[in-house]
Amino acid sequence: MSSRSPDEFRLGVRPYDRGTGTGDEPEDPHELLHRARLLTAHGHPWAGSAWERAATALQRAGGALTPGDHADALDATALDCRGAARPAAGPLFFRAADLHEQAGRRGKALVSRARALVAGPGPGPGATVCARLAELCDRATGLHRIGQAAVAETATVRLLHGRARADLLDTAPDPTAEAAALREELTRLIAFAAPHRADPAVLRVLADTRALLGRITAPDDPAAAQAHLRAALDDHRSGGRLWPATEHRLLLAAVLRATGAHVEAAALLRAALSAGVTGTPPRPTDRARLCLALARTVAGAGEQGRTTPGSEEVEGDRERLSLLAEAVRHTDGPAQDIRVGALARLLLGVALAERGRHGKALDLLGQALPGFAEDGDTAARVGTRAWRAECLLHLGEPGRAAREYALAAAEARSWDDPRHGAALGLRTAHALGLAGTHRPVPEVHGAGGTVDADAKAEATTEGEAEAETEAEAETEAEAAAEGGAPGGGAQGPWPGLRELPEPFGPPGRYQVDVYGEVGGAGQQADTAPGTRVQGCE
Repeated sequence: MSSRSPDEFRLGVRPYDRGTGTGDEPEDPHELLHRARLLTAHGHPWAGSAWERAATALQRAGGALTPGDHADALDATALDCRGAARPAAGPLFFRAADLHEQAGRRGKALVSRARALVAGPGPGPGATVCARLAELCDRATGLHRIGQAAVAETATVRLLHGRARADLLDTAPDPTAEAAALREELTRLIAFAAPHRADPAVLRVLADTRALLGRITAPDDPAAAQAHLRAALDDHRSGGRLWPATEHRLLLAAVLRATGAHVEAAALLRAALSAGVTGTPPRPTDRARLCLALARTVAGAGEQGRTTPGSEEVEGDRERLSLLAEAVRHTDGPAQDIRVGALARLLLGVALAERGRHGKALDLLGQALPGFAEDGDTAARVGTRAWRAECLLHLGEPGRAAREYALAAAEARSWDDPRHGAALGLRTAHALGLAGTHRPVPEVHGAGGTVDADAKAEATTEGEAEAETEAEAETEAEAAAEGGAPGGGAQGPWPGLRELPEPFGPPGRYQVDVYGEVGGAGQQADTAPGTRVQGCE
């Protein structure tokens, strides 16, 4: 059998990273196979590249991977499919399952089939997938009883089913009751696996199960969630897994932030970002998420402890800006996460706009918009366009600012809260008035500095909006100019840019956002008066 086939390893993704080897590894095929098997047993992120080296060495020696090893190689490849490469994971897992069956590994075959279901098309597993995973759980339990499925394999299938249930909690008729039932099931899973924790594969499942338990506990009992998440990280350390368990650290840091422990949360995230501590550097997208979460934590700590401005406040502000810039850098590349990349650019753009660097901010906000258009997050698009409009006002382009405000207002009118759409409509009229009378742009409190010539030139050369958005903007602008903000007018005071809905917030109480925060568990820091945009009444 060939060690890899075009259908399996050439799906438009990088199957293995040849750059992770140091050049000192033995080229003997049997030694390379041993290394690949060992890394696979520990779930190491370098297992995929180890299998590639072993397969190449075998080919050169005239041999090939056995069906079982080939299946493990495909599993490792599929587990590494992230970002734009994620659609390739499902077919790889299904092929791995077939090879496991050929090798007589019925338990491993069930794990691969379960992973294939979870990795299927769409944003997440639906009710049908969840039901199929429940069937696989029954089959795994039956195989375990007759000695044909190991504890780790059985526990992994049950864990994958638990994750699918967790993703559907907010669609249940009674989410709180369903969450309680899932917590009981996960507790039973821990009791099933704990006696076998000497097996590294079992210990890995235990850690992931405790982390999932922490996730669905966080909205209801943050203290208990902390205990579960700390236990998960302890299990990783006990198993010698020094590489980052990024999702678990993000979750724990988020719970710590929610309970006011910003200093501890920051220390945890800094440790996760340190390759010297974790052994293996985080993946670029994971590193970007850690940077975003740490920037959020630093900002929260500054708000929490601020009395009077001082050197610590300035240093914290600089660190936050540096972290946001680093997050942007790590979201470039072929396997980028569009969601994380767009958010990083939005946040950095806002931070720069607040500091008076409107030309650079406008450029970053423009880069964020295509990602938000693809993701479909209206709150992100509205906020991005509103900030772009503020930048354009400061750059002396009220006509373009009016169009951005108009587009933002048009989308915001579909929200339940009518104030945002109405207020943005008034801002559209305000910008149109400036364009018609050439009045000076009102000052923005806290966004000191003036527009330099280079920044203005940078904004001037920026490309115009896509043609299909023009008609919508013109319609909204005409409505604002002729009759003020349609839809009954503004109700209550203008909430300000800082009070627009946050991009990519969790869609439900038990869902996790890019910061690791679970819906209903996090408490956002109040906006400092000095960061509010003035002149928006």
